[in-house]
Amino acid sequence: MKHLLLIVWMVVALAARVGPAMSADYQNGWDAYLKKDYGAALAEFTALAEMGNAPAQALLALMYDQGDGVLQNYRTALKFYTLAAEQGHAGAQLNLAMMYVGGKGTRQDYTRAHMWLTLAATKGIALAKHNRDVAEQRMSSADISTAQRLARACVQKNFKGCYDLSI
Repeated sequence: MKHLLLIVWMVVALAARVGPAMSADYQNGWDAYLKKDYGAALAEFTALAEMGNAPAQALLALMYDQGDGVLQNYRTALKFYTLAAEQGHAGAQLNLAMMYVGGKGTRQDYTRAHMWLTLAATKGIALAKHNRDVAEQRMSSADISTAQRLARACVQKNFKGCYDLSI
């Protein structure tokens, strides 16, 4: 699973390079992460995450999710995935959804997972679409409808406050 998350992360990170240029600090953190210099990566990503940088928040969440250079802490991972996901970061949306599927750092919640998977799928993340289809097999049609409503509401709110949307 760890390798799958890293592969997904690399695809999302490479896609992000096509958009606005990454900051030198983020690039330094990313290079350190790839070299498994987790202390340097943690320092770079923490500073950027505290300034609201969504890619840094998402990669910091991944570090806490996987226990890369830090004590594994699902609640902290959930926090940073949520911050990045609510800025529209597709990789964070996918990984946040998987936290809900597995009940890691939160209660298991297929409805919230479906919502985040739908949002990531609309950005072209094929794994999100696949995982959403798998999650639907465990959900009632009412739960699926609720998840779709939540996804629409989240988009209307420009991803802000999606964590607080009531089911």
